[in-house]
Amino acid sequence: MSPVKSRSQGESAKRVRLSPDERRLQLITLGARMLGQRAIEDISVSEIAEQAGISRGLLFHYFPTKQDFHLAIVHHANAELLERVTPEPGLGIYAKLRDSIERYIDYVSENRTSYAALLRGPTSMSPELAPLVDQTRDAIIGIILAEAPVHIGEAERPRLLLGMRGWIAFVEETTLTWLRTDAVSREELIELLVDSLVAFAFSLSPGLGEALRGEVSPTTAV
Repeated sequence: MSPVKSRSQGESAKRVRLSPDERRLQLITLGARMLGQRAIEDISVSEIAEQAGISRGLLFHYFPTKQDFHLAIVHHANAELLERVTPEPGLGIYAKLRDSIERYIDYVSENRTSYAALLRGPTSMSPELAPLVDQTRDAIIGIILAEAPVHIGEAERPRLLLGMRGWIAFVEETTLTWLRTDAVSREELIELLVDSLVAFAFSLSPGLGEALRGEVSPTTAV
C-alpha cells in the first residue's frame, strides 16, 4: 500500500464535495492506507477525518462506531489482498501457483505490521474481525482449487478443505517468521511455500498434486 496522504492532500479534500458513497469510500481507502503502517487498533479516527477534510463527528455519520469503521477497513484490505493474489491468466497451472504466492509475499511484505497484528495481535481474537480473516483464508483456498484442472468429488471435499486450511496456517506462520528474521531470501521462501503445497496436495489427493504440478489434463478427476 502507498504511504498515508499528507496534510496538504487532506486539505485539498476540503475543496471537493463528495457524494455519501464517495466520501465513505474515501474514508475506507485512507484507513486501508494507514493499515499498511500500523495495526488496526492503532488507526486514529481523528487523523483519518483530518486527512479527509471533515470533522471527527462527520466520520461517525458514515460509520456508527469505531469498530464499524475498522471492520470496513479490514474488509477493504482483504478484498485488495484477494485481488493481488489472483494469478495472471494464460499461465500454466504451476506458474499460476507460483505467481499467486509471489504476489502474496509481496503484499504482506508491504503491509507487515497490519499482517502480523491481524494474525497474532489483539485483533486476531476479535469476534468481529476474526471471521473476516477466516473468510480470506477460505477465499485463497478457493482461488487455488478453482485453477486446478481437476474435478473434486463432494465426498473428498471436506478432507481436502481441512488439509488446505492446514497449509494456509503453515504459510502464515512461515511468512510471519520470515518477516521477523529474514532467514532466507524471498525466492527461497516462495520455493518453500510452492513445494510444500504441491507435496501436501499429493498427500491429500494424488490427482490434485499432479494437477498443481501441471501433469494432468483438465478432464482428470481427483
